[in-house]
Amino acid sequence: MRLVVKKNYDEVSQMAAIEIMNLINKKPNCVLGLATGSTPIGTYKELIKYYKLNKIDFSKVTTFNLDEYRGIKGDNPQSYRYFMDNKLFNSININKKNTFIPNGIAKDIEEECKYYDNLIESKHGIDLQLLGIGNNGHIGFNEPGEFLYINTHLTNLTKNTIAANSRFFNSMEEVPTQAITMGIGSIMKAKKIILLASGKNKANIVKELFTEKLSTKIPASILHIHADCTIILDEEAACLLN
Repeated sequence: MRLVVKKNYDEVSQMAAIEIMNLINKKPNCVLGLATGSTPIGTYKELIKYYKLNKIDFSKVTTFNLDEYRGIKGDNPQSYRYFMDNKLFNSININKKNTFIPNGIAKDIEEECKYYDNLIESKHGIDLQLLGIGNNGHIGFNEPGEFLYINTHLTNLTKNTIAANSRFFNSMEEVPTQAITMGIGSIMKAKKIILLASGKNKANIVKELFTEKLSTKIPASILHIHADCTIILDEEAACLLN
């Protein structure tokens, strides 16, 4: 696991965007795994900037998002489909038919999960997976617990995650309690992984992540055994590391 510490959030976002841009320029039909939440927004802004400067062509790129809330339609402003359209897809020349996000209102969730994993395999896997990390160590919505799921699945969100996500909703009661998420195995199959973290509120979990122990109580710790994983932090997120 490679660690890079940048001065601030803007520099973290710039480095991640450059890594993605370089991959697209090297492999125009690459497959990207994308994340939502506040952390990757800066990276998406940088990618839009590079696109407008004619430095990237997204026309042949395929994307798969990590997760989607259960019970929310894609046109709902709180859905991750809406987020991705608003924060990235609407501002670049990507073919929306090649942007995939789990169907949060699928009638048969088990079939939807199998379909999603099979779809990723049909595209020959993810070339680069972008991740954030939750305050409790989750990646995607793989929450801490006694065990971790390998494949895409329906998960119950922890109180910690619901509380953290409530900032995007009008009230705690509006936050969905379940989500469809890629499993740990799905994430680990990506050829390259980049995890981003910034701010003092992530310092404690970053310190836990670098104890060099694998634990289902810190799902992100599995990244220690990935062959090509880069962790990009700003100075505040890295402040408790020795």
